[in-house]
Formats: sequence, structure tokens, C-alpha cells
Amino acid sequence: MTDALPITENGPAPADTRPGVSAGALAGIRVVDLTRVLGGPYCTMILSDHGAEVIKIEPPQGDEVRAWGPPFQDGIASYFLGVNRNKRSIALDLSKPEGREVLLRLLDGADVLIENYKPGSMEKWGIGYDTLSQKFPRLVHCRVSGFGAEGPLGGLPGYDAIVQAMVGLMSINGEPGSGPLRMGTPVVDLATGLYSTIGILMALQERERSGHGQYVDMTLHDCGMALLHPQAANHFLNGKRPAATGNPHPNISPYSKFRTATCEIFVACGNEPAWRKFCAFLGLDELAKDPRFASNGDRVVNRGDLNTILEARLATEDGHALCDRMLKAGLPAGPVLFVDEAVAAPHTAARNMVAEIGEFRALNTPIKLSRTPGGARAVPPRFNEHGDAVLAAAGYSEEEIAALKEKGILVETPRG
Repeated sequence: MTDALPITENGPAPADTRPGVSAGALAGIRVVDLTRVLGGPYCTMILSDHGAEVIKIEPPQGDEVRAWGPPFQDGIASYFLGVNRNKRSIALDLSKPEGREVLLRLLDGADVLIENYKPGSMEKWGIGYDTLSQKFPRLVHCRVSGFGAEGPLGGLPGYDAIVQAMVGLMSINGEPGSGPLRMGTPVVDLATGLYSTIGILMALQERERSGHGQYVDMTLHDCGMALLHPQAANHFLNGKRPAATGNPHPNISPYSKFRTATCEIFVACGNEPAWRKFCAFLGLDELAKDPRFASNGDRVVNRGDLNTILEARLATEDGHALCDRMLKAGLPAGPVLFVDEAVAAPHTAARNMVAEIGEFRALNTPIKLSRTPGGARAVPPRFNEHGDAVLAAAGYSEEEIAALKEKGILVETPRG
């Protein structure tokens, strides 16, 4: 659980409703969220975890990941549940002028707009950055797209796996000889969400000095490229094409996975003192004196010989117990856990990394702030769950809300 305040019908509860408990570091920041799928929603979840009020405006058909299952809970897919907590949902048809008028009303007083429409869509509707910045000069407008608006690929759609392929990430993933392999987690989407969060917070910080918002141009392509370390750095220096190395690190040895009697473990020796301490710990003092392994560079060149020796030594060990002893001795090592084991691990609980709200369970925020803690405060919303409340808070009367429903602007159930 978390000490952050719960969300009420009209947004985060005010700080004085629970004495001594923080509303979050971003309390008072209002975010209008027009994003779907993963990168954008992951960004806005981070902001909402730390107190920002996030109004998630879904299209008439809803965020498509609501259907990306099984598994489902009450008809909502786990994919949606995992990145949309703490938000309020309203469904608007922005393809109609009346829908865009509602959006403009919701933007009045908002701090951030984040959207992931195809570049040119917002401009076509007359609500692009140039227009909105004139009407709302303090607004931070973040766009998440595949490739941006300019360049040979400008305006084209981008998806995580496609970008993994195009920026080289797949080419360095996998075992030697396996061929390029997609990373199991949507790392480009998640990184884009993280970089977008950083960009938005930078823009909000700069606004405190200048009084003006700005445009934050985030692309899957750029964020995917930014993850190519150390492979890109190696290529820039030696001119060689980086290749997949599997578990071993391309620049460090030993830094790889080894099999023990009970489980696989990962061992990392990042410097010479650690290497010598590692050898002594395993009773292999002669390795530290072997000229084949005298330096990290030597160990990288002779990785195969070293791994053979280490695999034979570790094969009879209890991997879990060995890793505990190594960590307590100051040597980096850990058992290779499956996801179900990782989320159930004692340290995961100690670090409050699994949030529970009733039947809802999710990974909690990794950002630990001493005075303004954040985290999961409210379950992910049902489609248009807060439509009436959001509009009422924006000054709409019951009659106006009813008229928007009648015209199909405020959408009550997803359209196929």
C-alpha cells in the first residue's frame, strides 16, 4: 500500500484531509491525457502516482488495450490495468467540433497536455501546438509519436517491436547465432514513457522561470536509439558492428549467467578488486594470477576459457545460498528469478513494490520520496467512469452534459 492520498470524485483529496500525509510531489498539477496504448499512459501513470490530477480522455472506441487480454478483471485487460491507475476517464469524440470545444474547456487551467495522435491530426483539427500555445501560453504540450513530424519517416506510425528492429536493439539481443530477437518487455514504449515524464517535468521547471509552456517532442525512434549503450559507444570508437552476445556483457568479464546445482545465477565483476575478491571467495586464487585473466581486457578476450572454469566451480553450489553469501560479502550476484518469484520475493515486499487496492494488484512506483510519497491510490477507471464528474468540475450543467450525451460527444459505452 501507499501513504499517498486517495482520489476523490473530483480529483486528488486535499492535503489537509489526512494530517501528516502527502498529496504527492505533483499535487496541484493538472494533466489532460489524450494518449492510448503504452508510452503515453505509462508517462501519465508516473505523474498521477505522485499527485498530478490526470484526466484520461478516451476516444469513442476506448483505449484499445482495454481488450488486450486475457487475463481480464471485470472485463478490463491486465494490459490496461497495469498503466492506468489513479486516473479519471472521460470519453469524448474529438472528431466533432463540439468535442474539441469540450477539450478546450478542459485545457483551461491545465498544466500539461499529452497526446499520441499521428503527427498532423491535432493540426488538422485546429488544436495543434501553435494554436493551443496562443490560447494557453503556460501549457506544456507533449506529443508522443513513432518518428516525429519531420525527416524521411516523419508522420509514419511507430510500434515498439518495429522500432526495436529499426534502431538496432533487436540486433544486439539474443544469443550468438540466434538472429535478432525482440526484447520480451516493450522497452521502447516504456523508455519513451520515462523520457516523456522527464521532458514534461523539465518543461514545468523551466516554466517557473519563464512563465511559458513549451512543446515536448518525444518519439519512440529517438528514445529507442538512446538505449543503445554501450553498443553505440563501442561502434563509434572501434567502427565495428555490435553483435548479440547473449548474457555476457560485451565489455566486462566475468559478467554473465552461470548454472548452479539449484538455479541459474548472474555474476558481475566490474573492477579489479572485485575480480580478486571473487576469486578468493570461490577458492580460485590461482585465477587472479593467470596471465589470461590478468585484466578485464584479457578476461573479455579469453571469456570462453574463464567461463568453463567458473561453470565447473559453480555447478555444485546451491545458487540461492551462494548469492546470499556473495552479496553479504560485497560481491554482486543474484539468482535468475521468474516473474512470479520476483514479485513474491521478500525484498519486493520490503520495498513496497506491489500495490494492492482491494482485488487490484500492480507494480508500485519505484520513486521513493521521503516527504511526498506516491504510488497507487485508485484503481484504473472504467470507460468514461468520471465523464459527468469531470464535466461538472469544468462548469458544465446537468442539461449541458445531457445534451453532449444526446449528440454522441460524451460517449457512455465504447463504440465498436
